[in-house]
Amino acid sequence: MIGKLTGTVDSVAEDHAILDVGGVGYLVHCPASTLSKLTSGATAALMIETKVSDDAIKLYGFHTAEEREWFRLLQTVQNVGSRVALNVLSALTPRALERALALSDKAAIGKAQGVGPKLALRIVTELKDKAPAMMLRGHGDETTPIAVAPRGPEADAVAALVKLGYQQGQAAEMVARAANDLGATAPVDALIRESLRAVAR
Repeated sequence: MIGKLTGTVDSVAEDHAILDVGGVGYLVHCPASTLSKLTSGATAALMIETKVSDDAIKLYGFHTAEEREWFRLLQTVQNVGSRVALNVLSALTPRALERALALSDKAAIGKAQGVGPKLALRIVTELKDKAPAMMLRGHGDETTPIAVAPRGPEADAVAALVKLGYQQGQAAEMVARAANDLGATAPVDALIRESLRAVAR
């Protein structure tokens, strides 16, 4: 299986790019966020997901390993195939997707092409509990260490909010308020959701 390709961008189309690797042109389907970073003639490295079916071998490329992980996770939802997963990642960045899942924001996910209200609800329902684990999974230097933070679920929630772009102090304050509202035994996913809801209000 192909996990990564590095080569020269031969061409960029609406939903795919052709990457020239040693004289072989690989057609790679990509979300809009990845395609926007590709320029014909430039060198590019793409994280690859290989899909093998009875009649074809398709390559899906992503700018980051995190996008590839979300691509895989989205397809664990019933009726979400490769095309719909790409459409979701074209409409939402990983950060925006994490926020939408944490807030159960069906409307945000429904902006993706081919995702109706029922499918958006299914995506939120099936992935909302998996989102915190994805948010806490580090990818290279994207993982932000917690210098001073509460222990246990609160620390994990702070780490997730920092990864979403909040300042350390702000994230700690948000989680502290959420923990006060929900109780000391609240799990990390509930703390994250309540912190984001409080900001949205």
